[in-house]
Amino acid sequence: MRPISEYTTLASGFLGAWNEQDVEKVVARYTGDVAYLDPNTRGEVRGAHAMRRYLAKLFGQWEMHWELRGEPYRFHDRDGCAAPWRATFRRPGGTARVAIDGLDIVLLDGDRISRNEVYFDRAALLPLLQGEGG
Repeated sequence: MRPISEYTTLASGFLGAWNEQDVEKVVARYTGDVAYLDPNTRGEVRGAHAMRRYLAKLFGQWEMHWELRGEPYRFHDRDGCAAPWRATFRRPGGTARVAIDGLDIVLLDGDRISRNEVYFDRAALLPLLQGEGG
C-alpha cells in the first residue's frame, strides 16, 4: 500500500495538470482505457480519445483552478483514493467566479488514473450558466 504522502503528490500533480488546461497533459495522467464521470458528462467518458474530446470542449467553456483540500483518503482494498478539492470556475472572458468544493474518487494503475469519478453540486454553477458571469 502506498503511503498517504504519495497519494497527496499524485493528486497535486493531477490537479496541476488540470490547472494548465492542456488537454494532452491531462490525458497523460490517465490510462488509455480510462473511465471518467463527472456532473457535466452524460454518462461515462471511456478511453483517451473520448477524454481528449471531452476536455477540449470543457476547457473551451470554463477557466478553472483546482486546489487539494487536505490529504486524500486512501482506500484500503484498492490502489486509489478520495481526494477533496476546491475549484474556482469562470467563463472565458468573464469576471464572475464561483468556488465549489468537491471530491474525486480515483483508482490507479501504477501512477496513472484508470477510473475517475468527480462529485460536486453543479447547481453552484447556475449564476455562470445563466450568463451572469459576463
